[in-house]
Amino acid sequence: MTFYIIIRTAFICQIFLLILGKNILIFFYFRPDMKDVILLPTYNERENVKLIIPEIFALLPDINVLVIDDSSPDKTAEVVKDLMKGYPNLSILERKVKDGLGNAYITAMKQVMEDPNIRSVITMDADGSHQPKYLKDFLANIDNYDLIIGSRYVPTGGVENWEFWRKKLSKFGNLYAKVLTGLPINDFTAGFMCISRSYLRKMDFSDISSAGYSFLIELKFYLIHKYKARVKEVPIIFASRREGESKISNQIISEGVRAPWRLFLKRLWKK
Repeated sequence: MTFYIIIRTAFICQIFLLILGKNILIFFYFRPDMKDVILLPTYNERENVKLIIPEIFALLPDINVLVIDDSSPDKTAEVVKDLMKGYPNLSILERKVKDGLGNAYITAMKQVMEDPNIRSVITMDADGSHQPKYLKDFLANIDNYDLIIGSRYVPTGGVENWEFWRKKLSKFGNLYAKVLTGLPINDFTAGFMCISRSYLRKMDFSDISSAGYSFLIELKFYLIHKYKARVKEVPIIFASRREGESKISNQIISEGVRAPWRLFLKRLWKK
């Protein structure tokens, strides 16, 4: 779609210049080999990857998907390897230790950044809570923004089948993080994002101290505050996990409480 928009724009500009009597040819450079890659971290998601991976490729046959598996006891990696036989753009990064979502993402991001043809990197849950149907919205906007966030807390966004306490906890947590970090966004713990390669390659990952889920807050903080990323929130409905149990724990909640304070102090230090 982007290619045809460029062609049409160049054609219109050329006609306009000819009308003005300017015999100028317009040239532009298009990179047909640019790729977008989805990062899918997994731990005991055997049944879910059987569903989510075919759904992704059904919508976007040319997308690249990298699964990051932390030696899942349920043999998630074996299922992914079997799926790779039918999807040439599917690959897997196997890690021997389970040391947090943040570390899994950082390892994968550093690996994919070695490919100069990457246009954008998408972070996405493998349990079905992040619905593939929103991927096209992300990719349609990434040429005009540096960070696209799939947001539950903008108009037409939301969650499905959450208990009352979980809704309240999530909303309070987002308000809490917004006040402390000063970020101009509404969904701080969102893990469904699209980041342009040009901005991701600027990231100094040593700035990030969270190994777990709070990595998502810190990543947004630095991309927006330090690197001045242009951000857009796209409404999504956060779906229920399809199979297995939620990985939310007291440790994750505790980390989510501490991380915004740490970022708040960094803001004060720089003033």
